[in-house]
Amino acid sequence: MNQDSNPPESAPLKRNLSKATLPWAGILSTCFCALFGSTAIWAAHSQQPSWVFIVPCVIAFLAGGWSPTLNTLEGLPRGKINVDLLMVFAALGAASIGDWMEGTILLFLFSFSGTLESFAMYRTTRSIESLIHLRPREAMLLEATGERLIPAESLQINDLVRVRPGELFPVDGEILEGETWADESTLTGESEMILKPVGSAVFAGTINGQGSVIVRMTKAGEDSTLARIVKMVHEAQAQKTPTQRLVESWQRPYVVGVLLGASIALFGGKLIHTQSWHDAFYHAMVLLVAASPCAVVLSSPSVMLSAIARAARHGVLFKGALHLETLGKVESIAFDKTGTITMGKPSVTDIWVQKETMEKNADSLLRLAAAVEHHSEHPLGIPLVREAKAKGLFPSPLSVDSFQSFTGKGVWARVQEPGQPWFWVGIGRESLFLARGMDLPLDVTEQADRFRGEGKSALFVLSHKTGETTPLSCGVIGVADQIRPEAIGILESLRQMGIKKTIILTGDHERVAEIIGREIGADEVRAGLLPEQKVFELARLKENETVVAMVGDGVNDAPALSAASVGIAMGGAGTDVALEVADVVLMRDDLAGLPFALGISRLARKRVRQNMKFSFGVIGILIVGTFLDLPLWLGVICHEGSTVLVGLNGLRILWERIPGANKILTN
Repeated sequence: MNQDSNPPESAPLKRNLSKATLPWAGILSTCFCALFGSTAIWAAHSQQPSWVFIVPCVIAFLAGGWSPTLNTLEGLPRGKINVDLLMVFAALGAASIGDWMEGTILLFLFSFSGTLESFAMYRTTRSIESLIHLRPREAMLLEATGERLIPAESLQINDLVRVRPGELFPVDGEILEGETWADESTLTGESEMILKPVGSAVFAGTINGQGSVIVRMTKAGEDSTLARIVKMVHEAQAQKTPTQRLVESWQRPYVVGVLLGASIALFGGKLIHTQSWHDAFYHAMVLLVAASPCAVVLSSPSVMLSAIARAARHGVLFKGALHLETLGKVESIAFDKTGTITMGKPSVTDIWVQKETMEKNADSLLRLAAAVEHHSEHPLGIPLVREAKAKGLFPSPLSVDSFQSFTGKGVWARVQEPGQPWFWVGIGRESLFLARGMDLPLDVTEQADRFRGEGKSALFVLSHKTGETTPLSCGVIGVADQIRPEAIGILESLRQMGIKKTIILTGDHERVAEIIGREIGADEVRAGLLPEQKVFELARLKENETVVAMVGDGVNDAPALSAASVGIAMGGAGTDVALEVADVVLMRDDLAGLPFALGISRLARKRVRQNMKFSFGVIGILIVGTFLDLPLWLGVICHEGSTVLVGLNGLRILWERIPGANKILTN
C-alpha cells in the first residue's frame, strides 16, 4: 500500500498503529525455504554429488531459520526464552547428525506457521486501516469570501464545510443548513439510511445521501468518533486474555523443561539403552520438536484478533480481548430501562376525547394541545408537538397568548380559532384544574387512571370560555416512553442462547417498570434506584451469578457499567461517555448487536478451547510417539501442521455465521 495514498488526517493515528502490509519477509523466506528444500529433495533422489544436496539445504536453513534465530538472539539478553529457541536447536541438531531434510522440513513448516500468524495480524490491522482511510483527504471550507478546497487535517473546531451528495463527511459535526440522509454503516453497521435534518450530528467517514448540507465542525480530527474507534480497536487487539497470559507465564519454564527433558533423553538413551550417540541425539531432537508448544501459544491470539476485527466491522466494539473472553462467560444480563429497553424519549400513545364536550375528533384535541405546548419547555409537552407535526396538525392557524406555566401542575393559555372568540385551554394534572375550582368529569378521571395503570403519563386537556367552567372540549392524552421494537425478540434470543436471568435496573416508578418488565419478559425488575443503588444491585448479582453484564446508555449508567463484570453501552456513535466507560459499545444504538456480541464471544471461547485441546493432544501423542521410534520428519509435520490448523481455526471467525446473532449483523 503506497504511503502517498494515506489521507493526511491519518498521520497522527499512524504513530500508534502498525501499517497493514502483507508479511512479505515471511512469505519470501517460506517460499525460498520450500524452493531450495525441493531442490535438495531432487538432488537426493537423483543421486547428485553431495555438495548439490548440501548447498540447497544450507540456503533453505538460512531462509527458514533467520526469523526464529533473530527472535532468539533478541530475547536471550533479556532472559526471554521462547519456542523459537527450541526450533533453532532442533534444526541444528538434525543437521549435526546428517538429517538435513528433517531440519529443512521443520524450518519450512515453522516459517509457514509464523507467516500464517502474521497474515492473521495483517487481516485485522487492515480492518483498522480501512477505517482510517474513510475520512476524505480534502474538505470544502466555507469562508466569508466563498468556498475553498483545503486539506481535511487543516480544519479547526467551528469551521463550516459544505458536503455535497455522495461525498463523505470529513468531520464530526452538526448540520446547520440543509437536510439529507446519511449512510452510517461504516461506523455502526446500520444498513438503513438515517435522516439528518438541521441540528443533527454527523460523523467523519460516513456517506452523505442526496442533500447538500453545511456542517459545523464540533470535534478535532483526533477526537472524532472514527479516530477514537480506530484507537479502541487497536488497543483491544494489543490486550491479552487470561488464557494468553497463562500460556505466556509458563512458556519460559516449559521451554526450559523441554530442553532438560531432551538432555535427559540424550544421555539417558545412551546410558540406559546403550544406543549410539547418533540414535540418542536423534531421539532427543524428536522429543524437542514434539514437546514444543507452538500451537498452544497461537491458540488464543489467532482467535481473539479475528473476533475483535469481525465485531468491529459490524459496529460492536470490544475494548479488549479480556472483555471479549469475559462476555462469553456471562449468564445474567442487567438492563437499564430508559434509553436501553425503551427509546429514551416519551411519545404520544393514546388520545381519548369526551364525546359530550367535543364534536370533533382526537386530532382536533391534539392540535389544540400542541399549539399551547409549543410555548412550553416541559418534557411531556415535546411529544405532543412532535406527534402533531407528524400528523400535519402543526403549525396550525390557532393564535395563542397569555401563556402561563405552573410548576408541577401544567400550563394555561388563551387560544383563538380564526374568526372566533378567544377561549382558555389548560393542559396538565388534576391539580391544575382544581386550583381554578373546576371539577373534572368522572369518566375523564377514570380514563386517566386507566392510562396510568398501563404505565403511561396522563395529560388532561380542557378548554372553556372566559368566565365559564363548563368545558368546550375535554380529553386525556397518554404519553409514555415506548419500548424498543426489537427488545422483546432480543431478550427471547438471549434466553435461547443460554442467558439464565435478565434484570431491569431503573430509577423509574415501580409500577411503570413492572409493566415494561412483564411486556418484554424480564425475569426481575428493580425500580426506583439511584445510580449508587444500581451498583449495589450489581454487586449482589455478582455474588450469586459470578459474571454479570450491564447494558446501559453510557451516560447516567456510567457507575453501573463500571461495576459490572462487562459494561455494554448503547449508542456509541457520538456518545463520548459510552466510548470511555463501557467495555463493549453497540454502535448501532439498538439491542440487535447484543446477541451478536454474546454469540461471537462464546464462539471465540469455544474456538480457543478447541485449539488448546487439539494442541495439547497433539503434543501428548507426539511425546508418546518419541518412545515408539517416531521419525523426526513425521514429528515435524504433525507438530507444525497442528500449528497451521490452529491458525486457520482462528481465522474462521472472520467469515463464519455467529450462532444466535441477527442476520443483518452476520452478513
